[in-house]
Amino acid sequence: MSRIAVIGAGAWGTGLAIVLGRKGPNGFRHEVRLWANEPEVVASIEDNRINERFLPGFILPETITATHDLNAALDGSEIVVSVMPSQHCRALFERMAPQLRPEIVFVSCTKGLENGTLLRMTEVIGDVLRSRHFTPRVAALSGPSFAKEVARGDPTAVTVATVDGEVGRAVQYAFSDSRFRVYTNDDVIGVELGGALKNIIAISAGVCDGLGLGHNSVAALITRGLAEIARLVVACGGRLDTMAGLAGLGDLVLTCTGDLSRNRSVGVELGRGRTLPDIIAAMHGAVAEGVFTTKAAVGLARQKNVEMPITEQMFAILENGKPPQQAIEELMTRAARSEV
Repeated sequence: MSRIAVIGAGAWGTGLAIVLGRKGPNGFRHEVRLWANEPEVVASIEDNRINERFLPGFILPETITATHDLNAALDGSEIVVSVMPSQHCRALFERMAPQLRPEIVFVSCTKGLENGTLLRMTEVIGDVLRSRHFTPRVAALSGPSFAKEVARGDPTAVTVATVDGEVGRAVQYAFSDSRFRVYTNDDVIGVELGGALKNIIAISAGVCDGLGLGHNSVAALITRGLAEIARLVVACGGRLDTMAGLAGLGDLVLTCTGDLSRNRSVGVELGRGRTLPDIIAAMHGAVAEGVFTTKAAVGLARQKNVEMPITEQMFAILENGKPPQQAIEELMTRAARSEV
């Protein structure tokens, strides 16, 4: 048995807590402490064993304790799973830092980039904790995985990326069971960027649906979206083959086509003519990471001198209110060129 802290009780954090809290292949169960920023989420779990706000309908195992106290969540933890929105990652790790120890294994499950610094989440964690005079043992978990389906127990496959083989094996062992299969990968850059950037393409795919466009348009968008994600991954030092895997193509297809995708849902509403502030207000605290990641992705692409036309147009829609139909027309009328 391991003591595991899950920091962030949104749908994805709660789904992962359920995975960690249910009986594993060897009959053991982890002791899981789920930290929620919202006191009403803690109360809901304590009273009904259900996160009514973010993941209604799913009973949490008794091995999961919900808390609003960061110190209580972290006390004695061997693994810390970070599932907070990307814009809160640095601040939360700064708050947690006095409680954290070099021997802890950190698993980042947040799919985003930090605005301003353009850092990936494992880089943010490292940046904070190195100021505490230790380099964290950190991994990134990503792949095609809707929280509701994970919580329901649908067979799911993800990948955990780390340059430390011992950490990778520890995370693989902790998370794996007959319904949640974990592969290992040493391409942290590719896995993290694939998970973050696919959200931008998913918003674009939703825009196509909101505009009433058909399958041809979405297929083209996914294919060319993968091409520009891969260009940036390689420019940043990641591997092209990672983009053919779970954290690349797998997660991209799921998020662009699945009705449970929050990022795609934002795009659908944009395509129908709703404003971004109205869409976000209607989400009642749920987060579509692509909304926050697009600005950072554009900055990173410009820094690396990588062309990302879909991402640039999505940025213009989100930040400047550009009409989606105009953005699509400009993409379609760009100068002709070779596909490869």
